[in-house]
Amino acid sequence: MTGCDFLIKDMTERSIDILTLIGEEDMNETNNLLEQADHDMLLKMVKDSFRRTLVHYGQWYAEVYHQLGSERAMEIEDAVWDKSFGNQLTRLGKTLGFEIIDGVPAALHGMSKADLMDLVEKMGVNWLANDGIWFQAVEQAFGMNDAKRCNDTCWTRYSPFEAKRIKRLLDLPDNGGISALKKALAFRMYATINRQSVEEIDENTIVFRMNDCRVQAARKRKGLADYPCKSVGLVEYPYFAAAVDPRIKTECIGCPPDNHPEDWYCAWKFTLVNP
Repeated sequence: MTGCDFLIKDMTERSIDILTLIGEEDMNETNNLLEQADHDMLLKMVKDSFRRTLVHYGQWYAEVYHQLGSERAMEIEDAVWDKSFGNQLTRLGKTLGFEIIDGVPAALHGMSKADLMDLVEKMGVNWLANDGIWFQAVEQAFGMNDAKRCNDTCWTRYSPFEAKRIKRLLDLPDNGGISALKKALAFRMYATINRQSVEEIDENTIVFRMNDCRVQAARKRKGLADYPCKSVGLVEYPYFAAAVDPRIKTECIGCPPDNHPEDWYCAWKFTLVNP
């Protein structure tokens, strides 16, 4: 049994022990209150349950990250996800009447490649919208400086996490060099919604360009100046590359508010040092 498996087993046993401490009378009172809820309230409860589960999952990851470090947090999350997501889908499938095959709803297996590509793109758009909504909420409440500060710190944690997930998805080696980085960049959430390109300088160096950025393009259509995203880029890209292979050095060629040509918004040079 691995350390992660032991942790999950221990957490489950402790949860059962806690439940045995709750008196039957208290449980009955709680059930009676729920039974008195009307249809509209129960619908709200279903929706809010998804929200609480999502936030609780994130809080667990954040605290394990804080207490045990990034590598252990990602290791434990990797063990937790399949078990947690699988349990949730199985229960929902039984309740709502859909079949689960290989960990996903059976309906997804019947979708065409084009439809799956469209679904992946829509999920990318949802991911970006979620990011933007968080940024705007902090900005409106506390100002641009605090929003950028929160955003930049968030990317120090999300960027390496995304790189690790892509490495697992594609079965990339720990020290895969520039070839592994090229593959990983093609499977980022951004890659599903933006247009990007890679220029090979030599076997140990590439230049990555974001040719069309959904956020910047939207600002351009509204007649707004580029969003100054360099500060987050200086966190996002080095952290991502280092998580793919710690020997990779990242340099910024240009990123708003820097001036840039019409055919790209930002550009980054990745070099494998001491290959």
